[in-house]
Amino acid sequence: MSASDLDSVTAPEDCQTMAQVREGVDALDRALVGLIARRSRYMEAAARIKPSRDTVRDDWRVEDVVSKVKAEAARTGLCLDIAEPVWRELVERSIAYEFSVWDKTRETADS
Repeated sequence: MSASDLDSVTAPEDCQTMAQVREGVDALDRALVGLIARRSRYMEAAARIKPSRDTVRDDWRVEDVVSKVKAEAARTGLCLDIAEPVWRELVERSIAYEFSVWDKTRETADS
């Protein structure tokens, strides 16, 4: 989904019907899936680059990511009650995925 696809839907403040709202939400969801897919490829790269399994989880980095997200949420008007728990869950799922990729790539190399 490109930015122009998002530009073609009715802006939230201009919505007059639930169909317009749903069209906007669906378009944004498609865009978010694409962005999260791209983010997951960075987790694959991290799993490839990190030298040992004990470096996969980095608590300092978790808090760094969440802190940056909270600042961006405040700047853009996203409610922190949405932003923080969503990103904490995303980060935790990303770490779990990175562990699985790390293990899988090392099993293949060891075989």
